[in-house]
Amino acid sequence: MINKKSLWFLTLFSLILVLSVYYITMPSDLLLTTNNISESKEKKTETVSATDSESAELVALRVEAEEEMLSQIDELKAILTSSKSSTEEKNEAFNKMQELNKNRGTEETIEKKIKDNLNLKAFVKIDNSDISVVVDSTKHDKKEANKIMRLVQEEFDSDMNISVKFQK
Repeated sequence: MINKKSLWFLTLFSLILVLSVYYITMPSDLLLTTNNISESKEKKTETVSATDSESAELVALRVEAEEEMLSQIDELKAILTSSKSSTEEKNEAFNKMQELNKNRGTEETIEKKIKDNLNLKAFVKIDNSDISVVVDSTKHDKKEANKIMRLVQEEFDSDMNISVKFQK
């Protein structure tokens, strides 16, 4: 004999089972669309909080870099989720995504290092072996630029092309 508790348990269990099967069989394009929507909402809130403490030029550079990186990631995600892409193309796209994320992490590390050591707000952009640093400062000093270059070079094993621009 089935009592009420057993009936409720079987009903809820079957509902959870149906929903999990539906979620697993859902097309990956739909999942990517929902992920991109939530990522864009997070980026908007980060941008609003950044405008309080940084100059408009640095914020504009950050937004531009973020949009560029997001478009590159979207293209790479399209390659990864495409059934027409070969394994080599997918591996290459995955490696590029990892490199983009690694570069972004390094950029943030360098920005934090400049802020902590020199008390300057900066924007860092890494493009292969070229690194451009835009510093928010009215003081245009060669010694300060040299310190920034040394701080940036400490993060890398090989020699990098580092350019420093002061902007206010």
